[in-house]
Amino acid sequence: MTSRSLTSIEICAGAGGQALGLEQAGFEHKLLVEYWKPAYQILEANEPGWRVERKDVRDVDFTEFSSHDIDLVAGGVPCTPASKAGKQLGASDSRNLWPEAIRMVEEVRPRAAMFENVRGLMDDKFTGWRQETINRLEELGYKNPVWKLVYAADFGVPQLRPRSVLVAFRDAGDRDRFEWPEPVTPSAARITVGEALKDLVAAKGWEGAERWATQVATTIAPTLVGGSEKHGGADLGPTRAKAQWLRLGVDGLGLANHGVAPGPDWPEDKPFKLNVRMAARIQGFPDTWKIDEVLLKTNAYKTMGNAFPPPVARAVGRAIRDALEPGWALDRVGAEKEDAA
Repeated sequence: MTSRSLTSIEICAGAGGQALGLEQAGFEHKLLVEYWKPAYQILEANEPGWRVERKDVRDVDFTEFSSHDIDLVAGGVPCTPASKAGKQLGASDSRNLWPEAIRMVEEVRPRAAMFENVRGLMDDKFTGWRQETINRLEELGYKNPVWKLVYAADFGVPQLRPRSVLVAFRDAGDRDRFEWPEPVTPSAARITVGEALKDLVAAKGWEGAERWATQVATTIAPTLVGGSEKHGGADLGPTRAKAQWLRLGVDGLGLANHGVAPGPDWPEDKPFKLNVRMAARIQGFPDTWKIDEVLLKTNAYKTMGNAFPPPVARAVGRAIRDALEPGWALDRVGAEKEDAA
């Protein structure tokens, strides 16, 4: 299989979930932009050769890349304007950075663009907003941009986590070749919370970990809610989510300190609190990704609690790469068939 990397630029990079997944899909990041200091610190601590800048995206001049033949621009544009946890002001929200995402596309002229956001953006009240975005991309020469609701649980992540994803291609042939990735974990085979966290929950010697994993935490998790720079982050989400966590044997009213897990004397049927590393597993981050080593628990949870899970970004990124590099796609499919045999 060819080892050539495609190139990418990402805004609103957060804790690096999308960037990590896209790198795994074969994209080489030429620039990551993140304004919030704790998230920037996570990127900086894990920086595997990436160029990371702490800036307000509104202050970034992307024209330096206009002659670089960038393959993909991407971003987890702030979800507050469409989030059900907010006022859903949409385009009128002062935190709406979609115009900056479109400006990046206009200045860079990449072969493809990918932007992800909350499920709420797919609601009927935002139909006009979505169409306006599509129209603007089409004015810039992008062919038939498309939105789709993608579920993280379909790609090996132990939570439902629906996200709206927008994909656009400059070349009609690339657009015609693009196909949304098929689920790698069908509903009947989704990874449960118990399967994902058993070793971390048992790490301090809790004898009830086996029972918890196989008899209690036997479904996927509710969607994690990390909060925002100014709000949230102290617990696992709203009342309904807390009730779902409780049915999984988890106390969602708060987070445990870093490294804390049930010990040998922890009662078998008593709910426990997740620590940040456990939450990161629920988000699909690898254990090697530094989060709790960098920040205190509240900011550490905020930075990764709203992330685009790396396995989902990898799946969509590979689908985009398959469209951009059909020769690579054929090599990849052949290699996967050989592995399966």
